[in-house]
Amino acid sequence: MKRSEKASKILVMLEEFYPETPVPLDHDSPFQLLIAVLMSAQTTDKKVNQVTPELFRQGPDAYAMSILSPETIQGIIREVGLAPTKARNIAKLSQMLCELYDGAVPQTFEQLEDLPGVGHKTAGVVMAQSFGVPAFPIDTHIHRLAARWGLSNDSNVVKTEKDLKAIFPRESWNKLHLQIIFFGREYCPARNHDLTKCPICSWTATKKRIAEEENR
Repeated sequence: MKRSEKASKILVMLEEFYPETPVPLDHDSPFQLLIAVLMSAQTTDKKVNQVTPELFRQGPDAYAMSILSPETIQGIIREVGLAPTKARNIAKLSQMLCELYDGAVPQTFEQLEDLPGVGHKTAGVVMAQSFGVPAFPIDTHIHRLAARWGLSNDSNVVKTEKDLKAIFPRESWNKLHLQIIFFGREYCPARNHDLTKCPICSWTATKKRIAEEENR
């Protein structure tokens, strides 16, 4: 089956599985989403959602957050992985937003990626979910599933993003990246996964891929 044919069928299946795609990270503004996504690296969304209520109570916007010291922020988010680095980035990022953008979150990839701690994936999530700009943020779930499904070769996330953008309609990207994440969490774990019984891997994965995963 061609990759384009797989993509069309996957798109239909994921829409049936997940017609609604709420953003997993709790937030009330683009600024709060930016901070939550920044914190989600090497940490579960559940853990981020546990610490953000207090963080956003004290720093609901860039101006309020910029007043907090990195030490105060670290104390609030201490249970999150890489808390010291993330706390410093959050403090500096908030100050930069106040100085450069009057406290608002910029709406271009270039400006977002110039902020401390903000990579391409984080910028993509904010552009997609806060501003409705078509993007395809690649997290570990999407990278893994794209390879299992034969849609990309698992070389790196840049290649995966390029490959997925080429075969899925642009208007589907913002919803689809969440649908793939939800599917990965519910049906397609990284380890101890029987590809032959998975709703999508069972017909997309090659025999070679199935054998490789069985031998891990």
